[in-house]
Amino acid sequence: MSFFAIFRNKTSTRRLHTALRLLACTFVTFTLTPAVAQDEACKNAQWPLWQTYASHFVQADGRMLESSAQVNQSSSEGQSYGMLFALIGNDQARFEKLWQWTLANMAGADVSKRLPGWLWGQGKDGTWQLQDANSASDSDLWIAYSLLEAARLWQRADYHEAALQLLANIETQLIVSLPGLGKMVLPGPQGFVQPDHLWRLNPSYLPLPLLRRLAKESPTGPWKEIAQNTVKMIKASSPKGYVADWVGYRATGPKAGLFVVDPIAGEMGSYDAIRVYLWAGMTPKSDPLAAPLLAMLDGMSNSTASTGLPPEKVQVTSGALEGQGPFGFSAALIPYFQAKGQPWLAQAKQRRTLQALDKGLATVGGERTEPLYYNLMLSLFALGWAENRFQFRDDGTLKLSWETSCVRTATR
Repeated sequence: MSFFAIFRNKTSTRRLHTALRLLACTFVTFTLTPAVAQDEACKNAQWPLWQTYASHFVQADGRMLESSAQVNQSSSEGQSYGMLFALIGNDQARFEKLWQWTLANMAGADVSKRLPGWLWGQGKDGTWQLQDANSASDSDLWIAYSLLEAARLWQRADYHEAALQLLANIETQLIVSLPGLGKMVLPGPQGFVQPDHLWRLNPSYLPLPLLRRLAKESPTGPWKEIAQNTVKMIKASSPKGYVADWVGYRATGPKAGLFVVDPIAGEMGSYDAIRVYLWAGMTPKSDPLAAPLLAMLDGMSNSTASTGLPPEKVQVTSGALEGQGPFGFSAALIPYFQAKGQPWLAQAKQRRTLQALDKGLATVGGERTEPLYYNLMLSLFALGWAENRFQFRDDGTLKLSWETSCVRTATR
């Protein structure tokens, strides 16, 4: 679930400004002994953008701050993204803190019995606790993914065990079999099955590389089928080459159904849907679903090439556009344009992203004019990928910049 928060600390702005400039720096290579060279390589594997962001927005106990629109509240989305970025940055200590805080505060200390609630923080009565116990399946899946990959890369059997427990709970609570379609993942355990046999689905919750990794872990599980059905959903609901934030699926008989406009959110594609283009761009070209998926999403490519900036909102049936997307939208499209063979557009979006970050998200009256959290999350995904800090392999596992430069043991 996508939420926004306002960043108010001018000192942190300057520090963020300085650290982000490191993204464009060229490091000088010195002749070192192999051991010292390896140590230096591991130090250089640190991710300046993540380290700076985390130093200000990840508490010492592992809670991700400002990942919700509500003051003094945090979301499971923020925790899950933080875990992934800590893994990409080889930030083992912070990964552990993020995971343990999430486990203790959002999952009742036992993911074999409950899924993480999506919202934790200070309630109206002043009490700090879980404010909404309903889980968000995208966060659940990213947490499981990050645990699996952390177990593989850092040789942590406890992470692997937790991931399997979480996946078993996901399969029990979130996976449904839709008539005429098959297995799909609900956005959460509660509130997404409507009257008259209609289910609400969110295309941005199901990145293909993530689903490939789960299929690798559980070859007899539902994940390969869910990957195929995710592409079917996007194809059926994107007539103009744009994807919607939310999509409905209605049963028309015991063994038949069709995708329909979501009855609550309508046909708009915006802050949720922008991630679908991001995931599509990062999917390896060798994935058999990568090319068909990209071909379904030509609308965003055409409109952005025409206007220079991605739209903030799209009506997916008519193709009507509204507004200009924030810089995070441009960031999200960097892998998308690369994958579509339009590197000049990817470079333009990367320049816009770096310029927006470098300016520190200009303040007005002490407050930023752009939301920080979501824009930066999209930027971390896109810039990390563009800089080859991480890529996804065919089986969904991560190919990381530090894998060959830092000491580690073989994978499972």
